Amino acid sequence: MNTAVKRATVYFDPAMHQALRHKSFETSRSLSDLVNEAVRQSLAEDADDLAAFAERVHEPLVSYETILKELKADGRL
Repeated sequence: MNTAVKRATVYFDPAMHQALRHKSFETSRSLSDLVNEAVRQSLAEDADDLAAFAERVHEPLVSYETILKELKADGRL
């Protein structure tokens, strides 16, 4: 085992755990690999979202009511 790896206890819903075990078997990958990949993807999505927010920080704010009025005026609602 890689010494840079950290251990953690994670509690899964029984059905989720069973699904992970089946996927682990079918893909010949460990549960740790599957969970690490899922967490990595989730964190990457968060990073993408934060980058998008940072790019749009100077855009004007538009209220929900204004958007609804525009959609109705354009016949999309």
